[in-house]
Amino acid sequence: MQRVHETENDLVPQPPKPAHDFTVTLETDTFTEEKYSLFENYQRVVHEEGPDRVSRQGFKRFLCNSPLRQVTDRDAHGKERKLGSFHQCYRLDGKLVAVGVLDLLPHCVSAVYFMYHESVHSHNFGKLGALREIALAIEGGYRWWYSGYYIHSCPKMRYKIDYQPQYVLDPESLEWEQLTKEALAVFDEKSYVSLSRERRKGRFGNDALLEGEPSEPTPSDSDDEWDEEEAVLLRSNMPGIPSLEQMKQIDIDHIAIYLPEQGYHETGELSVWPLESITDFNTLKAKVAELVAAIGPDLIPDICLRIPDRS
Repeated sequence: MQRVHETENDLVPQPPKPAHDFTVTLETDTFTEEKYSLFENYQRVVHEEGPDRVSRQGFKRFLCNSPLRQVTDRDAHGKERKLGSFHQCYRLDGKLVAVGVLDLLPHCVSAVYFMYHESVHSHNFGKLGALREIALAIEGGYRWWYSGYYIHSCPKMRYKIDYQPQYVLDPESLEWEQLTKEALAVFDEKSYVSLSRERRKGRFGNDALLEGEPSEPTPSDSDDEWDEEEAVLLRSNMPGIPSLEQMKQIDIDHIAIYLPEQGYHETGELSVWPLESITDFNTLKAKVAELVAAIGPDLIPDICLRIPDRS
């Protein structure tokens, strides 16, 4: 990680005096005209957005004033670390030339967005930003660096696979899978990929997709077949999602529901409601429970469901 910091002005051996002054600072995610000017240039030049698609209000909504609170925490060893949303600002001779928008979480540095000025395009600031964020994760004790969403068919996102080891979250098993050459070959072939399903199908033969993990072929598995119970959100153990047992204790009988031709009612007034259980994952009650788990039980008073007329 020491190599990452070698270009910083304080670490450059002197004399002679460096020709340029390069600094990197972690700042609050508040709006400034300096940051907006950089954002406007990046959207216009790199993403070829028209003037009508770029606005101060859009920038504020997109990358500023996150709902995550900025606090200082201590890890298990007593080391202080920042939590919340921040802007990592890169300045060359005092001019803001790049910004990395970051969510600093208890166990990870999550990369939300990275933008740079057209004047430094040839210096690969995107890769520099990734290395600086990885260094921040290691040095700050955050353990993981999340590079954000990955779309295999999007050329602008392909740079994310340049860093190893790299993992992607399996949409069905909700486990992290290593993005090996074999895995990338599957992404080349299909628009939807579940590496755990490919392994069950024996796609990788006797070779483990993950180092040290045996394959588990299931001959009867097919692209159109999957274990529906495994895909249930309430059994996912996903952080922040209530478990099945927790959802059983939450009252979902009084959620507003709109029925065409009948108007507004509550879920508990439906004739099928008392006959259904949230453990029967094909029922309406189970689907409503999943929705509540996903958005948070605190929002129950604000929910209104609309049941379409199937006649």
